[in-house]
Amino acid sequence: MCLILLAVGDHPDYSLVVAANRDEFYHRPSRIAGFWDTSPPVLAGKDLVGGGTWLGMLASGRLAAVTNYRGAEYLRPDGPSRGQLVVDFLLGDQTPERYSSHLDGIGSRYSGFNLLMWDGGAGMVYSNVTRDARPLTPGLHGISNHLLDTPWPKVSQGIAVLGEALRPGTPPDVEGLFRFLKRGETASDAHLPDTGVGLAMERALSAPFVHIPEVSYGTRCSTVVLLGRGGDVHFVERAFDTAGEPQGEFRWSSKIP
Repeated sequence: MCLILLAVGDHPDYSLVVAANRDEFYHRPSRIAGFWDTSPPVLAGKDLVGGGTWLGMLASGRLAAVTNYRGAEYLRPDGPSRGQLVVDFLLGDQTPERYSSHLDGIGSRYSGFNLLMWDGGAGMVYSNVTRDARPLTPGLHGISNHLLDTPWPKVSQGIAVLGEALRPGTPPDVEGLFRFLKRGETASDAHLPDTGVGLAMERALSAPFVHIPEVSYGTRCSTVVLLGRGGDVHFVERAFDTAGEPQGEFRWSSKIP
């Protein structure tokens, strides 16, 4: 993922709400979300190159997602796929804290990443750039291609939209979240970070929904997940083609056993 918005315990009916965009090169093949033939079954889209995923969960409510950390100095071209970390956490039984300790030993092999981990009751975000694990405290959070809650424009805007979508006394505004995730407006130059990719690319990447046909790169899918306090689970993922047009949708709702 390249944008993850999180509401942790911020709605009376939902313990966790996630709204996220995955940005990737158009030529990298992937499959829209569905249940994998694993034990237990992983619900996730699939990167058909590295074999991992950008965001996934189990029917138990265990969830993980990964974002890249932007910067040439954090690239490991021969390193393993970061998407496999999501799968490894989901199929394991370690708490986010214990898995973070595990990442201290192996994280340097990978290109820069932030790994979001949620075990059904608590969560953490681990960065291999800082080798730091931060707990997901109650409230609204966001991650893009820097550290948790770095106030990049689309992170700050997204947190505000997430707050509006989760007003007490009303159901979560899922379609409002998807509208934000599809927003293509870029930030003003004065608010852009400098991550070494050049001004034109910083502008293009500042939009919540990225579309850069010149380099065959953009938002490939948007995902919203609701984990209810009573055990209700809702998962919706929408895929997009190289023109940014809808390509398919996967929906799943269930009850945590």
